[in-house]
Amino acid sequence: MSASATHPSPPFAIRDWVVVALTVLLIASGVKPHDFLTWVLEISWVAAAIVMWWLWLRRLPVTTVSFALCVAHAVVLIVGGYYTYALVPAGAWMQELMHRPRNDYDRLGHFMQGFAPAMVWREVFMRNAIVRGRGWTVSIVIGMCLAFAAAFELLEFAVAMILGEASWAYLGSQGDIWDAQWDMLTCVVGAVAALVALSGVQDRGMGSPAAPARPRDF
Repeated sequence: MSASATHPSPPFAIRDWVVVALTVLLIASGVKPHDFLTWVLEISWVAAAIVMWWLWLRRLPVTTVSFALCVAHAVVLIVGGYYTYALVPAGAWMQELMHRPRNDYDRLGHFMQGFAPAMVWREVFMRNAIVRGRGWTVSIVIGMCLAFAAAFELLEFAVAMILGEASWAYLGSQGDIWDAQWDMLTCVVGAVAALVALSGVQDRGMGSPAAPARPRDF
């Protein structure tokens, strides 16, 4: 049975208009970005998500909190891609206000790298009763976010090795020798924060009971 038969295409709704607006923002950000290579590398994730939305994701049940976090994460990526993370004006303003040695907008990006995906993965696990017990769900979701953060750092390493100086704006380390470690830590903090703050909201959105029914053997 095809995915479209299992999940028939719903009528055009508010969320579709939000994705349309996000698409417009994405296209507009491609007009004279500060560094074109950085823009391409950063927005490719958003472009892929938008394509997946129209082909498949809009047919699936998704809570408002997961959808909203994904949109927020996409905006963070688009803004970072347009300015490069080291030059985002809001981050520069905070840098001056707090007397920071660097623009910390990229820390926000990595925080969202854990904050949004943690809730998406949790929803997938809860809706499909994949894991037996909520404790395991929390542990696995945090582990998945950390694994992706580590994989992303390896991706940045590969890009730097291949492209050399052309990739410096994409890396955004700003001279911090511990940048990769801070990025992974920030991602984990984001994942934990999301699970602590928003799990109850997500449960109400799914209409789920205190524990998932008929869990599969893990």
